Amino acid sequence: MLEVDGAVGEGGGQVVRTAVALAALTGTPIRITKIRANRPKPGLAAQHCTAVQAVALACGAEMRGCRRESDTLTFAPGEVRKTKIDLAIGTAGSIPLVLQAWLPVALEAGGTITLTGGTEVSKSPTIDYFSEVLVPLLRAHGAKIEVEVLGRGYFPVGGGRVRVTVEPSKLAPLAIGGVPAHAGIISCSQNLPDHVAERQAQAASAALPGFPVRIERTPGPGTGTSVTVFEGAKGGVAVGRRGLPAEKVGWMAADELLAARSVACDVDVHLADQLLVYLARAGGSYSAPEISSHAATTCRLLSLFGYEIAVSGATPAVFSA
Repeated sequence: MLEVDGAVGEGGGQVVRTAVALAALTGTPIRITKIRANRPKPGLAAQHCTAVQAVALACGAEMRGCRRESDTLTFAPGEVRKTKIDLAIGTAGSIPLVLQAWLPVALEAGGTITLTGGTEVSKSPTIDYFSEVLVPLLRAHGAKIEVEVLGRGYFPVGGGRVRVTVEPSKLAPLAIGGVPAHAGIISCSQNLPDHVAERQAQAASAALPGFPVRIERTPGPGTGTSVTVFEGAKGGVAVGRRGLPAEKVGWMAADELLAARSVACDVDVHLADQLLVYLARAGGSYSAPEISSHAATTCRLLSLFGYEIAVSGATPAVFSA
Protein backbone atom coordinates (compact mmCIF):
# COMPACT_ATOMS: atom_id res chain seq x y z
CA MET A 1 0.00 0.00 0.00
CA LEU A 2 1.41 3.34 -1.11
CA GLU A 3 1.73 5.91 1.69
CA VAL A 4 0.74 9.46 0.76
CA ASP A 5 1.49 12.43 3.02
CA GLY A 6 -1.64 14.57 2.96
CA ALA A 7 0.31 17.58 4.20
CA VAL A 8 2.80 17.48 1.33
CA GLY A 9 3.31 20.67 -0.68
CA GLU A 10 0.12 22.70 -0.94
CA GLY A 11 -1.40 20.24 1.52
CA GLY A 12 -5.07 20.80 0.75
CA GLY A 13 -7.94 18.80 -0.65
CA GLN A 14 -6.17 18.66 -3.99
CA VAL A 15 -3.82 16.01 -2.56
CA VAL A 16 -6.78 13.77 -1.74
CA ARG A 17 -8.57 14.31 -5.08
CA THR A 18 -5.46 13.69 -7.15
CA ALA A 19 -4.23 10.74 -5.10
CA VAL A 20 -7.49 8.77 -5.33
CA ALA A 21 -7.75 9.45 -9.07
CA LEU A 22 -4.20 8.21 -9.62
CA ALA A 23 -4.85 5.20 -7.38
CA ALA A 24 -7.84 4.26 -9.55
CA LEU A 25 -5.98 4.83 -12.82
CA THR A 26 -2.95 2.76 -11.77
CA GLY A 27 -4.68 0.12 -9.61
CA THR A 28 -2.58 1.17 -6.62
CA PRO A 29 -3.98 0.87 -3.06
CA ILE A 30 -3.09 3.95 -1.01
CA ARG A 31 -3.19 5.32 2.52
CA ILE A 32 -3.37 9.10 2.89
CA THR A 33 -2.41 10.47 6.30
CA LYS A 34 -2.32 13.98 7.80
CA ILE A 35 -5.14 15.09 5.49
CA ARG A 36 -5.34 18.90 5.33
CA ALA A 37 -3.29 18.96 8.55
CA ASN A 38 -2.37 22.64 8.24
CA ARG A 39 -5.84 23.92 7.41
CA PRO A 40 -7.99 25.80 9.98
CA LYS A 41 -10.40 22.82 9.88
CA PRO A 42 -8.19 19.76 9.29
CA GLY A 43 -9.39 16.50 7.82
CA LEU A 44 -11.89 15.73 5.09
CA ALA A 45 -14.77 18.09 4.37
CA ALA A 46 -18.00 17.11 2.61
CA GLN A 47 -16.67 18.02 -0.84
CA HIS A 48 -13.58 15.83 -0.39
CA CYS A 49 -15.67 12.88 0.80
CA THR A 50 -17.90 13.22 -2.26
CA ALA A 51 -14.89 13.28 -4.59
CA VAL A 52 -13.54 10.10 -2.98
CA GLN A 53 -16.96 8.43 -3.23
CA ALA A 54 -17.28 9.39 -6.91
CA VAL A 55 -13.92 7.82 -7.77
CA ALA A 56 -14.64 4.80 -5.59
CA LEU A 57 -17.90 4.12 -7.41
CA ALA A 58 -16.12 4.46 -10.77
CA CYS A 59 -13.60 1.76 -9.88
CA GLY A 60 -15.31 -0.42 -7.25
CA ALA A 61 -12.87 0.66 -4.55
CA GLU A 62 -12.89 -0.45 -0.94
CA MET A 63 -12.16 2.42 1.46
CA ARG A 64 -11.97 3.35 5.10
CA GLY A 65 -11.95 6.76 6.71
CA CYS A 66 -14.12 8.51 4.11
CA ARG A 67 -16.02 10.70 6.56
CA ARG A 68 -15.96 14.34 7.57
CA GLU A 69 -12.99 15.42 9.73
CA SER A 70 -11.15 12.15 9.11
CA ASP A 71 -7.38 12.72 8.84
CA THR A 72 -6.60 9.27 7.37
CA LEU A 73 -8.05 7.53 4.32
CA THR A 74 -7.34 4.09 2.85
CA PHE A 75 -8.43 3.50 -0.71
CA ALA A 76 -8.05 0.14 -2.49
CA PRO A 77 -9.25 0.45 -6.12
CA GLY A 78 -10.82 -2.27 -8.20
CA GLU A 79 -11.27 -2.24 -11.97
CA VAL A 80 -12.37 1.01 -13.60
CA ARG A 81 -15.86 0.47 -15.02
CA LYS A 82 -18.69 2.36 -16.67
CA THR A 83 -21.04 3.65 -13.98
CA LYS A 84 -24.00 5.94 -13.45
CA ILE A 85 -23.50 7.97 -10.28
CA ASP A 86 -25.75 10.41 -8.40
CA LEU A 87 -24.23 12.14 -5.37
CA ALA A 88 -25.13 15.13 -3.21
CA ILE A 89 -22.27 16.96 -1.52
CA GLY A 90 -24.70 18.05 1.19
CA THR A 91 -23.23 21.55 1.35
CA ALA A 92 -22.26 24.27 -1.12
CA GLY A 93 -19.02 22.37 -1.70
CA SER A 94 -17.57 22.72 -5.18
CA ILE A 95 -19.00 20.48 -7.90
CA PRO A 96 -16.13 21.35 -10.31
CA LEU A 97 -13.56 20.14 -7.76
CA VAL A 98 -15.39 16.81 -7.37
CA LEU A 99 -15.39 16.53 -11.16
CA GLN A 100 -11.61 17.07 -11.20
CA ALA A 101 -11.17 13.79 -9.33
CA TRP A 102 -13.81 11.78 -11.23
CA LEU A 103 -13.27 12.88 -14.85
CA PRO A 104 -9.83 11.38 -15.65
CA VAL A 105 -11.01 8.06 -14.24
CA ALA A 106 -14.35 8.14 -16.06
CA LEU A 107 -12.64 8.79 -19.39
CA GLU A 108 -11.12 5.30 -19.18
CA ALA A 109 -14.46 3.43 -19.30
CA GLY A 110 -17.15 6.07 -19.70
CA GLY A 111 -20.01 6.91 -17.37
CA THR A 112 -22.38 9.55 -16.08
CA ILE A 113 -22.28 11.54 -12.86
CA THR A 114 -24.94 13.87 -11.46
CA LEU A 115 -23.78 16.08 -8.60
CA THR A 116 -25.67 18.40 -6.27
CA GLY A 117 -23.79 21.17 -4.47
CA GLY A 118 -22.08 24.44 -5.37
CA THR A 119 -21.49 25.39 -9.00
CA GLU A 120 -19.80 28.72 -8.23
CA VAL A 121 -17.72 28.67 -5.07
CA SER A 122 -14.90 30.86 -3.81
CA LYS A 123 -11.36 29.45 -4.36
CA SER A 124 -12.64 27.01 -6.97
CA PRO A 125 -13.19 27.05 -10.72
CA THR A 126 -16.77 27.82 -11.67
CA ILE A 127 -18.81 25.26 -13.56
CA ASP A 128 -18.56 27.61 -16.57
CA TYR A 129 -14.74 27.50 -16.37
CA PHE A 130 -14.98 23.71 -16.33
CA SER A 131 -17.29 23.60 -19.35
CA GLU A 132 -15.72 26.43 -21.40
CA VAL A 133 -11.98 26.11 -20.67
CA LEU A 134 -11.07 22.59 -19.49
CA VAL A 135 -13.65 20.54 -21.40
CA PRO A 136 -13.08 22.11 -24.87
CA LEU A 137 -9.35 21.52 -24.50
CA LEU A 138 -9.89 17.86 -23.62
CA ARG A 139 -12.37 17.47 -26.48
CA ALA A 140 -9.78 18.87 -28.87
CA HIS A 141 -7.53 15.99 -27.80
CA GLY A 142 -10.10 13.24 -28.23
CA ALA A 143 -12.24 13.31 -25.08
CA LYS A 144 -15.97 12.74 -25.46
CA ILE A 145 -17.61 14.83 -22.73
CA GLU A 146 -21.07 16.41 -22.37
CA VAL A 147 -21.91 18.87 -19.58
CA GLU A 148 -25.42 19.85 -18.46
CA VAL A 149 -25.88 22.60 -15.87
CA LEU A 150 -29.29 21.73 -14.44
CA GLY A 151 -29.22 24.38 -11.71
CA ARG A 152 -26.78 26.77 -10.11
CA GLY A 153 -25.78 26.68 -6.46
CA TYR A 154 -24.06 29.33 -4.34
CA PHE A 155 -22.61 29.48 -0.84
CA PRO A 156 -23.92 28.77 1.75
CA VAL A 157 -27.05 26.99 0.47
CA GLY A 158 -25.69 25.08 -2.53
CA GLY A 159 -28.41 23.15 -4.35
CA GLY A 160 -26.83 23.45 -7.80
CA ARG A 161 -27.05 20.40 -10.02
CA VAL A 162 -24.73 19.29 -12.83
CA ARG A 163 -24.69 16.18 -15.00
CA VAL A 164 -21.58 15.10 -16.92
CA THR A 165 -21.56 12.22 -19.38
CA VAL A 166 -18.39 10.78 -20.91
CA GLU A 167 -17.56 8.02 -23.36
CA PRO A 168 -14.37 5.96 -23.21
CA SER A 169 -11.69 8.22 -24.67
CA LYS A 170 -8.01 7.90 -25.46
CA LEU A 171 -6.41 11.33 -25.40
CA ALA A 172 -3.86 12.42 -27.96
CA PRO A 173 -0.66 14.01 -26.58
CA LEU A 174 -1.45 17.49 -25.34
CA ALA A 175 -0.56 20.22 -27.84
CA ILE A 176 -2.41 23.37 -26.88
CA GLY A 177 -1.87 25.17 -30.19
CA GLY A 178 -4.70 23.10 -31.68
CA VAL A 179 -7.35 24.26 -29.20
CA PRO A 180 -10.22 26.27 -30.75
CA ALA A 181 -9.81 29.96 -29.92
CA HIS A 182 -13.34 30.50 -28.65
CA ALA A 183 -13.95 33.39 -26.26
CA GLY A 184 -16.76 34.75 -24.12
CA ILE A 185 -18.11 36.34 -20.96
CA ILE A 186 -20.74 34.55 -18.84
CA SER A 187 -22.38 36.66 -16.14
CA CYS A 188 -24.76 34.85 -13.77
CA SER A 189 -27.02 35.88 -10.93
CA GLN A 190 -29.60 34.04 -8.87
CA ASN A 191 -32.47 35.59 -6.92
CA LEU A 192 -31.12 39.11 -7.44
CA PRO A 193 -32.34 42.10 -9.50
CA ASP A 194 -31.72 41.85 -13.24
CA HIS A 195 -29.28 44.77 -13.25
CA VAL A 196 -26.72 42.88 -11.14
CA ALA A 197 -25.76 40.40 -13.86
CA GLU A 198 -25.92 43.19 -16.45
CA ARG A 199 -23.50 45.42 -14.51
CA GLN A 200 -21.11 42.51 -14.03
CA ALA A 201 -21.17 41.81 -17.75
CA GLN A 202 -20.66 45.47 -18.67
CA ALA A 203 -17.58 45.74 -16.45
CA ALA A 204 -16.03 42.55 -17.86
CA SER A 205 -16.89 43.63 -21.41
CA ALA A 206 -15.22 47.01 -20.93
CA ALA A 207 -11.98 45.20 -20.05
CA LEU A 208 -12.41 42.59 -22.81
CA PRO A 209 -14.01 44.44 -25.74
CA GLY A 210 -15.45 42.30 -28.49
CA PHE A 211 -15.99 39.21 -26.33
CA PRO A 212 -19.47 37.66 -26.80
CA VAL A 213 -21.60 38.09 -23.66
CA ARG A 214 -24.05 35.63 -22.15
CA ILE A 215 -26.19 36.65 -19.19
CA GLU A 216 -27.96 34.04 -17.06
CA ARG A 217 -30.50 34.88 -14.37
CA THR A 218 -31.70 31.74 -12.66
CA PRO A 219 -34.08 30.72 -9.89
CA GLY A 220 -32.78 28.41 -7.21
CA PRO A 221 -32.47 27.72 -3.50
CA GLY A 222 -29.70 30.25 -2.88
CA THR A 223 -28.55 33.74 -3.78
CA GLY A 224 -25.33 34.64 -5.55
CA THR A 225 -23.49 35.84 -8.63
CA SER A 226 -20.49 34.89 -10.72
CA VAL A 227 -18.57 35.93 -13.80
CA THR A 228 -16.49 33.60 -15.98
CA VAL A 229 -14.42 34.87 -18.90
CA PHE A 230 -12.48 32.69 -21.30
CA GLU A 231 -10.36 32.75 -24.42
CA GLY A 232 -9.05 29.46 -25.75
CA ALA A 233 -7.20 27.64 -22.97
CA LYS A 234 -7.17 30.61 -20.61
CA GLY A 235 -9.87 31.94 -18.31
CA GLY A 236 -10.75 34.00 -15.29
CA VAL A 237 -13.46 33.72 -12.65
CA ALA A 238 -14.94 35.77 -9.83
CA VAL A 239 -17.74 35.01 -7.39
CA GLY A 240 -19.89 37.76 -5.90
CA ARG A 241 -20.50 38.32 -2.21
CA ARG A 242 -22.47 40.71 -0.07
CA GLY A 243 -20.90 44.16 -0.14
CA LEU A 244 -18.86 43.55 -3.32
CA PRO A 245 -20.10 45.78 -6.16
CA ALA A 246 -21.24 43.98 -9.29
CA GLU A 247 -18.76 45.99 -11.36
CA LYS A 248 -15.92 44.72 -9.18
CA VAL A 249 -16.94 41.10 -9.79
CA GLY A 250 -16.83 41.60 -13.54
CA TRP A 251 -13.49 43.40 -13.39
CA MET A 252 -11.91 40.73 -11.14
CA ALA A 253 -12.75 37.95 -13.60
CA ALA A 254 -11.47 39.96 -16.55
CA ASP A 255 -8.28 40.86 -14.68
CA GLU A 256 -7.47 37.15 -14.16
CA LEU A 257 -7.67 36.53 -17.90
CA LEU A 258 -5.72 39.69 -18.73
CA ALA A 259 -2.94 38.54 -16.40
CA ALA A 260 -2.79 35.17 -18.20
CA ARG A 261 -2.78 36.92 -21.59
CA SER A 262 0.14 39.12 -20.55
CA VAL A 263 2.50 36.11 -20.59
CA ALA A 264 3.33 34.33 -23.85
CA CYS A 265 2.12 30.87 -22.80
CA ASP A 266 -0.45 28.21 -23.67
CA VAL A 267 -2.70 27.99 -20.59
CA ASP A 268 -3.50 29.98 -17.47
CA VAL A 269 -1.94 29.13 -14.13
CA HIS A 270 -5.05 27.31 -12.85
CA LEU A 271 -5.54 25.14 -15.92
CA ALA A 272 -1.85 24.19 -15.79
CA ASP A 273 -2.31 22.14 -12.61
CA GLN A 274 -5.69 20.72 -13.69
CA LEU A 275 -4.10 19.27 -16.83
CA LEU A 276 -1.19 17.49 -15.16
CA VAL A 277 -2.92 14.12 -14.67
CA TYR A 278 -3.96 14.15 -18.35
CA LEU A 279 -0.44 15.18 -19.38
CA ALA A 280 1.03 12.30 -17.38
CA ARG A 281 -1.32 9.81 -19.03
CA ALA A 282 -1.30 11.11 -22.62
CA GLY A 283 2.06 12.87 -22.94
CA GLY A 284 2.68 16.16 -24.70
CA SER A 285 3.61 19.58 -23.37
CA TYR A 286 2.26 23.04 -22.58
CA SER A 287 3.44 26.30 -21.04
CA ALA A 288 1.93 28.34 -18.19
CA PRO A 289 2.71 31.70 -16.58
CA GLU A 290 4.43 30.05 -13.61
CA ILE A 291 4.70 26.91 -11.49
CA SER A 292 1.96 27.30 -8.90
CA SER A 293 2.05 25.56 -5.52
CA HIS A 294 -0.80 23.35 -6.73
CA ALA A 295 1.15 22.34 -9.83
CA ALA A 296 4.30 21.61 -7.83
CA THR A 297 2.28 19.47 -5.41
CA THR A 298 0.63 17.52 -8.22
CA CYS A 299 4.00 16.86 -9.88
CA ARG A 300 5.27 15.41 -6.59
CA LEU A 301 2.20 13.20 -6.29
CA LEU A 302 2.54 11.99 -9.87
CA SER A 303 6.11 10.90 -9.19
CA LEU A 304 4.86 8.67 -6.35
CA PHE A 305 2.77 6.80 -8.92
CA GLY A 306 5.61 6.47 -11.43
CA TYR A 307 4.85 9.45 -13.65
CA GLU A 308 7.60 12.00 -14.22
CA ILE A 309 6.71 15.51 -15.37
CA ALA A 310 9.59 17.63 -16.65
CA VAL A 311 9.29 21.31 -15.75
CA SER A 312 11.58 23.89 -17.26
CA GLY A 313 11.74 27.66 -17.05
CA ALA A 314 10.05 30.03 -14.63
CA THR A 315 8.07 32.63 -16.64
CA PRO A 316 6.71 30.90 -18.59
CA ALA A 317 7.08 27.41 -17.18
CA VAL A 318 6.93 24.47 -19.60
CA PHE A 319 5.43 21.16 -18.46
CA SER A 320 6.13 18.06 -20.55
CA ALA A 321 5.82 14.28 -20.35
